[in-house]
Amino acid sequence: MRIEVDGAHSGIRFSACHFIAGHEKCSRLHGHSYIVRLAVEGDIGPDGMVMDFVVLKRAMREMVDSLDHRVLLPGNSKEVEIAVDEGTEVISQGRRYVFPTDDVVILDVEHTTAEEMAAMMLDALLAQVDVPGTVTAVHLGLDEERGQTAWATRRV
Repeated sequence: MRIEVDGAHSGIRFSACHFIAGHEKCSRLHGHSYIVRLAVEGDIGPDGMVMDFVVLKRAMREMVDSLDHRVLLPGNSKEVEIAVDEGTEVISQGRRYVFPTDDVVILDVEHTTAEEMAAMMLDALLAQVDVPGTVTAVHLGLDEERGQTAWATRRV
C-alpha cells in the first residue's frame, strides 16, 4: 500500500533563495517556491493505517517553516566560504554577499540543489517521526518549480 501527502494541495511549501556554485546559470542568487511531496509504502497496521497523515503533515510543516523566506546556504561546500559574525558573509566565485544571520539557514549539504535538499529533508523527517514497523520505504519529493521534482528514497 502507498499513501501520499501532496504539498501543493496541503499547503506544505516554502519560498527561499539559493545559488549553486559552479553552475553556469544557477550560480547567481535566485529563488524558488518549493513544494514538498511525500510517499510512504508499507502494510496497513493494526490501527488501519500505513502511517498517520496528521503526524507526517505536522513534521513536514515544521520543516518547511524553518526554511521559508530564508537564504539557503551549502554548509558542506568546498567552493563556498561562509563566515558568521555580525552578519553572514558568503563568498562564491568572486561574488560576496552579506545577509542578516536570522535570514540564513546553513544546510548540511554540499550543494543547495533540489536533489541534495530532498535527501537532507527526508533524513531530517525520518529522524523526527516514529515510523511504524509496517513501513518499508519513504520517498520525499521537492519541487523547485512545476514539473521539476527531485525525489529521495529511504528503505526503512
